[in-house]
Amino acid sequence: MTVHFIGAGPGAADLLTLRGRDLIAASPVCLYAGSLVPEGVLAHCPKGCQIVNTAAMSLDAIIDAIQAANAQGLDVARLHSGDVSIWSAMGEQLRRLRALAIPYDVTPGVPSFAASAAALGVELTLPGLAQSVILTRTSGRASAMPEGETLAAFAATGATLAIHLSVHALAQVVAELGPFYGQDCPVAVVWRATWPDQRSVRATLGTIVQAVGPEIDRTALILVGRTLAAEGFDESRLYADDYDRRYRPRGTDPRFPE
Repeated sequence: MTVHFIGAGPGAADLLTLRGRDLIAASPVCLYAGSLVPEGVLAHCPKGCQIVNTAAMSLDAIIDAIQAANAQGLDVARLHSGDVSIWSAMGEQLRRLRALAIPYDVTPGVPSFAASAAALGVELTLPGLAQSVILTRTSGRASAMPEGETLAAFAATGATLAIHLSVHALAQVVAELGPFYGQDCPVAVVWRATWPDQRSVRATLGTIVQAVGPEIDRTALILVGRTLAAEGFDESRLYADDYDRRYRPRGTDPRFPE
């Protein structure tokens, strides 16, 4: 018996890895976060699968359900939205399973920041503008931010910011980032990325609060950075004709001779 923690992707049912699909299809029990995981993903569950929506369950109840499956020797597909490595509450479940000596494995999924960038048709790292992407959030009721992890500290780097779980505090985000990025810095808010009703709003730090409607109050990602609306960036040396690389030696003394 194994509990398979599976990143179910940002919303579109077909943005699921082949490994994740196959594990779901082979597991007679499926626990899924029904508030965010699309029901289309459940179409991969086998006939007769015990499907449990954990949206209203406590951690204790979830672990009880897993223990019941373990007692019967039944594999469990545990589905979380996006990728399970960030803000999934997987860590606390794994800790419980280790204490109970219940085997588990982890399958990554498409994260929401990548899905949002794809929806906008942008690369978040462009030469000369930004080569780092910081995934962060503002403090919430479920999890407070550590003292040193502030928007101001991250903004001081000039990196592209992907701010999760914070659209309800958009005005606060703008106020904290403005002194570092400037009011003309491009901003995008992507609501329900890859879902059928996906919506994107592009503006600047100075205009984004007015541009985002009151209906966008959750399940949205805020992206901030110069790469979001850049045309005058440097080209990477990677594909330059005179760039000496392993698969395309150049010059009289290449690093990797043929």
